[in-house]
Amino acid sequence: MGNRLRTLDSADGRRGLLEWAAPVIYDRLRDAYRRRLGVGVEAFQLARLHGCVWRALIAGDEANFERLRMDLIAAVANCGLDVACLGKADAQALTELLDIVALRFQRSERVAASYRLALLELAERLVARAEAV
Repeated sequence: MGNRLRTLDSADGRRGLLEWAAPVIYDRLRDAYRRRLGVGVEAFQLARLHGCVWRALIAGDEANFERLRMDLIAAVANCGLDVACLGKADAQALTELLDIVALRFQRSERVAASYRLALLELAERLVARAEAV
């Protein structure tokens, strides 16, 4: 049997997200911080740092994720924002990514399922981390 079906897992989805998701994530995060802070350097810096948190999360770099997340929490507090805004920004990024996966990969159920599984795992990790703060 030359063409074996591969086991469904999130690894392919994570690899794919590392290839294309960063600009999408940044756009959603930037928009979220602009709504709270207006157009300016602080919104840009928070979105950039938050994007780095996401990249570490997707890559499975737990140590870097934890360090960056703590840096982000401190940066958000320094801007006078409530830490709860992190969850709202994360939710906006996840929603956008899910929408893209649903539209772009509708013809390949295996690929779409791998992305959805990866996004579900990322969401679980973000929720677990938010509950720990």
